Amino acid sequence: MASNRGKVVHQPLSLKSVLPALVPDMSYDGMEVAEGNEAGLAWEKMVRTEPGSDERRNLRNALLAYCKQDTLAMVRLLEVLRAA
Repeated sequence: MASNRGKVVHQPLSLKSVLPALVPDMSYDGMEVAEGNEAGLAWEKMVRTEPGSDERRNLRNALLAYCKQDTLAMVRLLEVLRAA
């Protein structure tokens, strides 16, 4: 359990669980890779795929988009928390 300004929260406080509440205009909906476990599987598949192939390029692009979204989400969350 984590405490947030005197209120007890009974759920994990992961990035994906707090983002909708604090930065409602950001979402992972519609992304080819939208969860950490998916990213791990995509990475494993990418490194085992033939270099230069379309599949490898697509996996790389999906992973880059996911990492970009994760980084932007952390920046936006920090901005919200600093403004509070």
